[in-house]
Amino acid sequence: MSPGTGAALRLLAATADAKAVAEIGTGTGVSGIYLLDGMRPDGVLTTVDPEPEWQQFAREAFRAAGYAANRARFIPGNALDVLPRLADGGYDIVFCDGDRLEYMDYLAESLRLLKPGGIVVFEGVFADGRTVDSAAQPPEVLRLRELLREVRESHRLVPTLLPVGDGLLCGVRRG
Repeated sequence: MSPGTGAALRLLAATADAKAVAEIGTGTGVSGIYLLDGMRPDGVLTTVDPEPEWQQFAREAFRAAGYAANRARFIPGNALDVLPRLADGGYDIVFCDGDRLEYMDYLAESLRLLKPGGIVVFEGVFADGRTVDSAAQPPEVLRLRELLREVRESHRLVPTLLPVGDGLLCGVRRG
């Protein structure tokens, strides 16, 4: 994750005065630290990843960054198995940085999970410039194009595309 992308995540979390954030794709914890930096001091990050070892790296990174263990809830598993178990309307932000082929499914779950005024964020939507390249593209890029169109045309979201890193697609859930 680029520093610019991280700064944008921190800003979004602070702007939303986020107390509850769901993250799809824990990775090594870089994005989680940026989100925690912007969240309220009593906020909790719920992070989902199919790789428990990545979550262990993130847990150590959060601790090294000075975050108490109760600031993050780690759930190992496939996002599409875990997300249905999370509370409807319980989240201020849903950050999606998982399997790009599943981004459309994450969007549907995010709309259910977000509070009115909550923000869904998708990382990597430029796909290194391939989403605007007219050449034949792999299924991942075609799914990203579908996601971009769906968010842009959604009556349930106020969309924007932030040109930081490899692109952040954001949508604020209408009340």
